[in-house]
Amino acid sequence: PQINMTILKGEKGDRGERGMQGKFGKTGMAGSRGHTGPKGQKGSVGAPGERCKSHYAAFSVGRKKPLHSNDYYQTLIFDTEFVNLYDHFNMFTGKFYCYVPGIYYFSLNVHTWNQKETYLHIMHNGAEVVILYAQVSDRSIMQSQSVMLELQEQDEVWVRLYKGERENAVFSDEYDTYITFSGHLIK
Repeated sequence: PQINMTILKGEKGDRGERGMQGKFGKTGMAGSRGHTGPKGQKGSVGAPGERCKSHYAAFSVGRKKPLHSNDYYQTLIFDTEFVNLYDHFNMFTGKFYCYVPGIYYFSLNVHTWNQKETYLHIMHNGAEVVILYAQVSDRSIMQSQSVMLELQEQDEVWVRLYKGERENAVFSDEYDTYITFSGHLIK
């Protein structure tokens, strides 16, 4: 036997109390972007920022004493300081120590000694980079050499007198500065 449920249905009752909230369903797809709202008011001025930090490195040193070669390589030690920004050039060791990595320009100027050879290297971390050379001559002349090097922090750059078979020397005297070595950070 089957019962027709529609005939057993009574009148609609009062609304019941609200039940507990059910579980959240899956997140739906994002809707399309709405219309752009009106422009807001101009904000207040912010606090001033820090000044742009520029890094510098520069030195220029000279030597008033002549130097002759002997049985070993000699680091050129300088006795006159023209510029030594932040003491990156050590006057005691004769070496420039890099504290600011970058591209540097170095120049070396010497006065040759007549009847003697002049043979020097600009050194970078123990490696010969460029040479300044003058053959034996009846007269002394000014010679120069320059180079750009990319340096990392803790790199060292200095000038070394080469040990040769001939007498090797650079001229100077106590009154004038004939020998100069300079360098500065380019970038």
